[in-house]
Amino acid sequence: MDEKILQTLEYRKIINKLAGFAQTSLGKERAERLHPATNLDDVKQLLQATDEAFKVDRLKGAPPFGGIVDITMPVKRARIGGTLNPHELMGISTTLSGARRLKRYILNIHEEEEVPLLYNLCSELSEQKPLENAIKLCINENAEVIDSASAELAQIRRELRGGEVRIREKLDAMIRSSSVSKMLQDQLITIRGDRFVIPVKAEYRAHFGGIVHDQSGSGATLFIEPESIVAMNNKLRETRLREEREIEVILQKLTALVGEQTELLQYDCDVLSQLDFIFAKARLAREVKGTLPLMNDRGFMKLKKGRHPLIPMDKVVPIEAELGNQYTSIIVTGPNTGGKTVTLKTIGLLSLMAMSGLFVPAEDGSQLCVFDAIYADIGDEQSIEQNLSTFSSHMTNIISILSKMSPKSLVLLDEVGAGTDPAEGSALAVAILEHIHSLGCRMVATTHYSELKAYAYERKGVINASMEFDVNTLSPTYRLLIGVPGRSNAFAIAERLGLPGSILDFARGEVKEEDLRVEHMIASLEENRLGAEQEREKAEKLRQELESLRSQHEAELEKLEQQRDKRLEKAETEARNIVDKARSEAEKIIDDLRKLALEEGASVKEHKLIAARKQLDEAEPAKRKKAAAVRKAAKQVRSIEPGDEVKVYSLNQKGHVVELSGKEAVVQLGIMKMKVAVDDLELIQQASAGAAVQQRTVTNLKRTRDDQTRSELDLRGANLEEAIMEVDRFIDEAFLSNLGQVYIIHGKGTGILRTGIQEYLRKHKNVKSYRIGNYGEGGTGVTVAELK
Repeated sequence: MDEKILQTLEYRKIINKLAGFAQTSLGKERAERLHPATNLDDVKQLLQATDEAFKVDRLKGAPPFGGIVDITMPVKRARIGGTLNPHELMGISTTLSGARRLKRYILNIHEEEEVPLLYNLCSELSEQKPLENAIKLCINENAEVIDSASAELAQIRRELRGGEVRIREKLDAMIRSSSVSKMLQDQLITIRGDRFVIPVKAEYRAHFGGIVHDQSGSGATLFIEPESIVAMNNKLRETRLREEREIEVILQKLTALVGEQTELLQYDCDVLSQLDFIFAKARLAREVKGTLPLMNDRGFMKLKKGRHPLIPMDKVVPIEAELGNQYTSIIVTGPNTGGKTVTLKTIGLLSLMAMSGLFVPAEDGSQLCVFDAIYADIGDEQSIEQNLSTFSSHMTNIISILSKMSPKSLVLLDEVGAGTDPAEGSALAVAILEHIHSLGCRMVATTHYSELKAYAYERKGVINASMEFDVNTLSPTYRLLIGVPGRSNAFAIAERLGLPGSILDFARGEVKEEDLRVEHMIASLEENRLGAEQEREKAEKLRQELESLRSQHEAELEKLEQQRDKRLEKAETEARNIVDKARSEAEKIIDDLRKLALEEGASVKEHKLIAARKQLDEAEPAKRKKAAAVRKAAKQVRSIEPGDEVKVYSLNQKGHVVELSGKEAVVQLGIMKMKVAVDDLELIQQASAGAAVQQRTVTNLKRTRDDQTRSELDLRGANLEEAIMEVDRFIDEAFLSNLGQVYIIHGKGTGILRTGIQEYLRKHKNVKSYRIGNYGEGGTGVTVAELK
């Protein structure tokens, strides 16, 4: 990206703000090197990192970057064998400690709220606690090598302190003596060049032996080392030299430890700079109240209330702009100081910010495009005397843009064709815009030429736009209006300012009729736009009211659903209790039947079985009986004749009427005949005329002690009528024997037997469900029935 264009669009000002939010020199340096990316995947990754950091900053606050410094140069010196000083070693130690704290901080947050990119970055930070501890054992927080760094250093430091004490004691005794004190300027001990001296008056130099190390500015005082302590100072100097050599040895050892980890330390520096840079982007996003834009590389851009980030929030006017869908070029017209240039810069700057992985100051859902380059020719209006140079400058920039741009570029042109003869300038502007548009670039251009309004109106893919101007207040509103060309408003402004009407009328007469029609057309469009805007505001207000009502409705619905769930839960509990009670009664009845069968020895008489069934029916919950009674009452009363298909309410079973006797009827139910009350019957289907009632053989159910209930019934070779009778008997036996599942073998054949049996099972009251046999169970030749 051309550096001049970045300066023109004020991108560097944003970068300076970004660098100011970095907490370390590493992050600041990385921020200052930031350039827009031109690959969609790279941009998405940059934005994802910013989004994760923004989330962390919002939930947990600023991460800890304390103690982290740029250790790149010290690490390089350690790598080539140089000795690091205590300050550099302490910087490495604090950086390792800060990196460890930062790593723990991000990893802990990732457990609560996933931040995968930051997590992966922090996971790559090395844990070098041994090196950190080794440095801390030798160097304190003031970057001083401490006595405990080595036993030799501790011994030397003890000797130094002892020697200094002895020298001071000797000098104290000397300056307190009457013979010496009168020669001293002050009774104090000082140091010159690491040697202890005393201030002696210049006139006593001949009477006072020793070595002169310094003198005062006036020459009245000489700083003399008495001869009696020269040897002591020499010894102290030797001890200090030993101390320096020992410190050098310690620093070399620590430097060697650093040199062993240079690759890891350099990589850590890179990761730390990335992390600081990413969180700086998050803090900039919070500063400008930015949002995460949706990115694409197909040339589509849609800004929702986009704001220029360098204009204060209370003064900036948001813009709504769309480019790259129905139209790829926008021609913006309007008066000077109306905000055209700011609009161009806003579109360009927000595109650059998004391509750099920065949030943009716009509403959620804004979309921006990754361009291969952004070109801009933007400059302020010049005076008449400078028109020639202005036009030449603009042409030079535009020629450069035309030579570099591609179909995936964004071109921003301010006052295209300005600075020369209007007729030639407008023609040249149309030619330039047509060339750029035909290439497929995305383009936004501003102009004063009315010819360009007509060009935008006639050319497919190009649309007019304007900066709104309030004639009543004679001031711009800085709002961008897409689809509406701008008006000059010269006559309206002149009239409002008080220009005589006769002059205005003469001026209007000088305007070409074609230009007047254009102005009237624009005025009509403006009037329609204002009307549509008012209607839109009304619709928006109505939408908000509907949203509010919908929210209230949803809250009430949720409350009703909660009440319903509570009632259903209560009903389910009650129903469960009722079913449990009925099941207990049924089990008791079945046990009685088994005992009865054993007592009878041979068989259970039909009337006893019927009585047992009635007893089982009486165990049915009262609510079901009531519901059944209601359903029966709701049915239309019909006369029942022999041969009719009926349903017995009390047994919940279908059958055929064999004969009628007063208020009772004999009903064939499977293999059994029963006498039931006519009121307990519901007519399902009347018998066809002349149809005879089929007489079925009544078979008693026999159960003996030696019987063993089968779980399989083989019907292969039987006809459908015989098979149905056998199935009915088999299901009753299995049900009374408490079998949960039975197998009915009917073979594959033509499928008639299988279909008839399954239809019968579907209606049987004791069958819960049925299915075709699985692989290994017989497949389609077997039907498996699950009993209630």
